[in-house]
Amino acid sequence: MSIPIYQVDAFTDRVFGGNPAAVCPLDAWLPDAVMQAIAAENNLSETAFFVAHGDADGGAAGPDDGGWDYHLRWFTPGVEVDLCGHATLGSAWVIFNRLAPDRSTVRFHTRSGILTVRRDGETLAMDLPANPPQPGEAPGLAEALGATPAEILTTRDHYVAVFRTQAEVRDLAPDFGRTAALDRWAVMATAPGDGVDFVSRFFAPRKGVPEDPVTGSAHCVLTPFWSQRLGRTDLSARQISRRGGSLACRLLGDRVELSGRVAPFLQGTIEI
Repeated sequence: MSIPIYQVDAFTDRVFGGNPAAVCPLDAWLPDAVMQAIAAENNLSETAFFVAHGDADGGAAGPDDGGWDYHLRWFTPGVEVDLCGHATLGSAWVIFNRLAPDRSTVRFHTRSGILTVRRDGETLAMDLPANPPQPGEAPGLAEALGATPAEILTTRDHYVAVFRTQAEVRDLAPDFGRTAALDRWAVMATAPGDGVDFVSRFFAPRKGVPEDPVTGSAHCVLTPFWSQRLGRTDLSARQISRRGGSLACRLLGDRVELSGRVAPFLQGTIEI
């Protein structure tokens, strides 16, 4: 069996920056174990798989109010996840630039509902659900990060460690064993940015991703927080991992619009 594969760098305008994602368009779903094995073989933070979504009984895809619909799933090297922003952006780039260049909007049916991506010149704007964090406690978090945050917030799946300066976030050297042992599967560290509204880093060793280069889903959490803190709905953000990446963030009620660019890296075929 031959499966097309694209690898792109999301939230960057240059190759070797941003967050790499593998994207595999499929005619029909493969067994879950095969998709998980492909993601493990790719060894990227996420591999996205999508199939065309048509009528209720699975017919061919077609236009709907000017857009195009697909079912989309995401796998880390270890598990399937409920939401992945950068691989969604990468999947939309593949559709717009390789599969359906006449389209300007695409909708993905996912575990997190319908996610829409629209083309805006060279930038792609992605609509995701907001996930505002709440104040909380996190026993063991300071030890896991090797630094004590000024403030701790939580969601169902994440701890958010708020620091006072970008330098504190940049200099973190987490103990990934302790991070994986926390009772949330991911930790994000954030602070006001130098030259941008806020910066962040994202750690998810329990999901097979010790540090994610750029994390769209994290900004579903961080955008509502910083919007409230700064009193603005339009924000600039940078994830200060080694590769780094930039995002424009906009809070739209209970949704977040994240915008960024995508750089293609490779196109090929998987043989299994």
